[in-house]
Amino acid sequence: MTDDPTVTDLSEPTPEEITALKAQRDALKAEIQALDAEFHRLVHDHLKSLEERQHSLQLAIEQLERRKERIEQELRRNFVGASQELAIRVQGFKEFLVKSMQELATTVEEMELLPPTPAVAATAPAPAETATTPPKLVLDEGFQEEADRIRRLLEQYRSSPNYYGPPWQLRRTFEQIHAERVESWFFDLGGRGALRSLPSRLQNILVASAIISILRDFYGDMLRVLVLADSPERLGDWRRGLQDCLGISRQDFGPDQGVALFESADALAFRADRLEQEDYIPLILIDDSQPQVSLSLLQYPLLLGFAPEPQLRPSRSSDFFE
Repeated sequence: MTDDPTVTDLSEPTPEEITALKAQRDALKAEIQALDAEFHRLVHDHLKSLEERQHSLQLAIEQLERRKERIEQELRRNFVGASQELAIRVQGFKEFLVKSMQELATTVEEMELLPPTPAVAATAPAPAETATTPPKLVLDEGFQEEADRIRRLLEQYRSSPNYYGPPWQLRRTFEQIHAERVESWFFDLGGRGALRSLPSRLQNILVASAIISILRDFYGDMLRVLVLADSPERLGDWRRGLQDCLGISRQDFGPDQGVALFESADALAFRADRLEQEDYIPLILIDDSQPQVSLSLLQYPLLLGFAPEPQLRPSRSSDFFE
């Protein structure tokens, strides 16, 4: 190694270089600290934003739950049981039905007092007479066994629905509000009268399907269902709804099948007369779209009409029945 004093040792930095390196180190430390502070600030801001969104979502969920509870309460308050306004509107019709049934009972009692002739006994077999007899099980308080049978079927539909049962048996979810409508039709209206329409046609069809299912349990193939509505579209709703609720097919619809659809009350009445002559039992279902119902339909023992909401009825001077 040379001893020349003019040669500088490169392994030892000069004081100026040391000072520059220290300044650079301090600048890097300051920059790292600034970046670290910025990172923590961003994380804090994002966390705060997420917490605010979570809080707003929780509030929205709580509002929706409260709204759901209010809607359920409103449905129970509006549709469970008959309101005073509806009772006033159907009171006249109910009184008419009661009077008609009293007259019918009087007529039947008088007919039973007449001495039967041997020819009548020979030509009128007991099964045919029983088939065309009005359904006393929904009219006579003495038929407690049949009434209990109806209630058992309703409880079965409500608590243990059979979604894969045989045709003509109710296959859909059945709530307490629907069971109350069916009980009212059987036990309060005696199988002939109007029920307040539910919020949708599908729910009306569900109630009608439960009634059909119960009557089929009593009368089997002797029951024939006749549906009256004012348009093909609404009759299409009834056809699809009955198929869905009762598990029946398109082959079950037709003039000579289990269900017949009509746009005309006269045509329906003509078919009902023919069915009674053939010892069948017609059940007449009237859609809530009907503005008026012919009084000629009231002669049949089984009739269910759905009365529309008062505010949805067209203004007119006549009553729901003409």
